[in-house]
Amino acid sequence: MGSSSKEETATDGDTSSGDTPPSNSNLFSEGERVLAYHGPRIYEAKVQKAELRKKEWKYFVHYLGWNKNWDEWVGADRLMKLTEENVMKQQALDKKQGVDKSSKSGRSSQSKPKSSADAKADKEDLKNTAPKGRKRKSDSGVEKDNSSMEKLVKIQIPSTLKKQLVDDWDFVTQQDKLVKLPRSPNVDDILTKYLEYRSKKDGIMTDSVGEILKGIRCYFDKALPVMLLYKKERQQYNEVVHDDVSPSTIYGAEHLLRLFVKFPELLAYVNIEEETLIRLQQKLMDFLKFLQKNQSTLFLSAYDGPKGVSEGKGKGKDDD
Repeated sequence: MGSSSKEETATDGDTSSGDTPPSNSNLFSEGERVLAYHGPRIYEAKVQKAELRKKEWKYFVHYLGWNKNWDEWVGADRLMKLTEENVMKQQALDKKQGVDKSSKSGRSSQSKPKSSADAKADKEDLKNTAPKGRKRKSDSGVEKDNSSMEKLVKIQIPSTLKKQLVDDWDFVTQQDKLVKLPRSPNVDDILTKYLEYRSKKDGIMTDSVGEILKGIRCYFDKALPVMLLYKKERQQYNEVVHDDVSPSTIYGAEHLLRLFVKFPELLAYVNIEEETLIRLQQKLMDFLKFLQKNQSTLFLSAYDGPKGVSEGKGKGKDDD
């Protein structure tokens, strides 16, 4: 799954809410088991809370079998009733996404509700962003294996940055505002600042840090158009990013932070040793702490109206 983080989850690519008319009718009730879109996939979830916000119902959902860090607020457009017809739609979408048949064992039984223990086992099975070909069954052994994988790629986002993600989501999807582009500092500038910070702190410029920063830049440039934009930002992207322009020279901390929400999903595809992955995790966490420490100068405190493409000063939040 993409990354989300408790109630503060923000990024969800093209499936972001805010594009449907307000509705006063509550379609789902607290405690109800539902099917929920997350990125290009559909997962079984449970509605924990339901609130009417700005004439539109929002639901706080927990994805069954997933760590609670993935819990998030979603709109009704992301949810479906748990019916046989919708389960068939879920399975058809899995097939369309090219999910290996051997990685779906245990899913076919989702056509009818199960006990909470069975549901958890099945949702562990849904972590199929792991390499294909590995057979999965709804037993305790596989649950442990998947939990281990989740733990390996987990990146804990600091609470103040989670709040930043929530504000980011609200500006774009609820207030129809956009980040003024180009941003200053941009992603390249931020990575350079971090490298200078680490070099000064460590006394030397380590090759490993430089390589990781190159990797972050590469991931950002590739992932931005695919999974880091809300629907309402696509037109702006098409206006400012051309073939010879790297997104990392146009976008700033707001979109870079969204990448860290997606990193667990992206790293699930990387074939590296567990020890190396843990070290990478630690370095990514250190970078997040750097963003948190410099949050007031790296992030915008307000976004522009719908036409947010202009020469931005990159004014920071609570600038000194």
